[in-house]
Amino acid sequence: MTSNEGPIMTVTRTEPVPPVLTARRRWSILAVCSAAMFLVGMDTTIVNIGLPAIGAGLDVGVRGLEWTVDAYTLVLASLLITSGALADRFGRRRVFRIGLGVFGIASLLCAVAPTAGVLIAARIGQGVGGSMLSPVALAIVVNAITDPKQRAQAIGIWASVFGLSMAAGPVIGGALISGLGWRSVFWINAPIIVIALVLSAKVLPESRAAQARRLDIPGQVLLILMVGASVAVLIEGPHIGWTTPLTLAGYVVIIAAAIAFAYIEPKRPAPLMDLRLFRRPTFSAAVLGAVAIFVALNATLLINTLYLQHARGMSPAEAGIFTLPMAFGATFCAPLAGYLVGRFGPRMPLTLAGGFIATGGLCLLDLTTDTGTPQLLLSYLLIGVGFGFANAPITNTAVNGLPPAQSGVAGGITSTARQFGAALGIAIAGGLISGASPDRLAQVSHPAWMLVAACGVLLLAVAWASPKPA
Repeated sequence: MTSNEGPIMTVTRTEPVPPVLTARRRWSILAVCSAAMFLVGMDTTIVNIGLPAIGAGLDVGVRGLEWTVDAYTLVLASLLITSGALADRFGRRRVFRIGLGVFGIASLLCAVAPTAGVLIAARIGQGVGGSMLSPVALAIVVNAITDPKQRAQAIGIWASVFGLSMAAGPVIGGALISGLGWRSVFWINAPIIVIALVLSAKVLPESRAAQARRLDIPGQVLLILMVGASVAVLIEGPHIGWTTPLTLAGYVVIIAAAIAFAYIEPKRPAPLMDLRLFRRPTFSAAVLGAVAIFVALNATLLINTLYLQHARGMSPAEAGIFTLPMAFGATFCAPLAGYLVGRFGPRMPLTLAGGFIATGGLCLLDLTTDTGTPQLLLSYLLIGVGFGFANAPITNTAVNGLPPAQSGVAGGITSTARQFGAALGIAIAGGLISGASPDRLAQVSHPAWMLVAACGVLLLAVAWASPKPA
């Protein structure tokens, strides 16, 4: 990744002129990158449906289950930008393939984990591998497809696959767990990784940034501290108390790391995160929107999983089937959002996304153990539709107007925002329902559904900050 302004410590290299890619090759590249994104997205959500089974199998409570999910998303969020920088320096295809390998090995360790501690450690490994896939895949696609309209369509397809993986994770996971047990949600990664490794060697061109930046180790450490401490406080706070010495120390770490990050990064010759990008209102709005989308989605998935299986006594497969409307909505609307972005700009699909998500959250403000199936399915459908409409305009807004060399920067920051939002959604929702008995779970989840609705309203505000139609 490169910075568009200011002095940069660079390593200059003479690059061969890249070959002209045929239309078939470009779309093949998109297919391979989308397969990797399917892995990253699915593993963000597929574990959710198996949390009750994992808890029973490894004897771990809600707090441990939150860490099982957030260990992955925290590492993913923290390392995305550095992984993008490594890809720009050493080759995007090379780092992409290494990421696939690391992700695969960590998935196998998850599948055989004997304890919760080993599972959480293996999930960290998955996060390391996943961080080498998400922004790198987007950078490969953006550099291969340069026509603005075709790029918008490609991002729409990419977002569709990503949205499908996020929404279909619980459906696939429910079927696997009911038939083969919770460990199968990790074994399923193996065939996808093998296929992606084979195809990436044949299809993906190697590419690097013309100028490769030095790694920003201080910035990386501070980002890990900020993200990790923020989520740790949200997960542990309900259990140890919000004013205990340990929690107060967490507040200090978050504030100090944030101040140091804001002070140090502009002075770095090659900052981890070019804070000047946030001077662009549209870019800042896209990042904020990315956080809101994934807070809403992951809060929904966690509450839904525990509510359906604990409060209503469903099996994992039955709970997964209940999320099918969410998967259908996300899958159908994501490519439509890409078309709308290419034709009318991002404002229309973002407005639709905000309206649907807000309405879906409001539908469950009165959730009870006996809430009717039509009301549940309607809410899940609305949230899925909103999620489908949101991803393409957020991604397109973030990368639009930036040179191709900075696609990794924009992709890394927005992907970080997505995963940070996912971790926040799990931590906040988990804190709201932690310790609740099955018969009270529906009642204590009401603030979480208000949070989902608030995220939809925030997306409406982001839509107004997006570029107007030409």
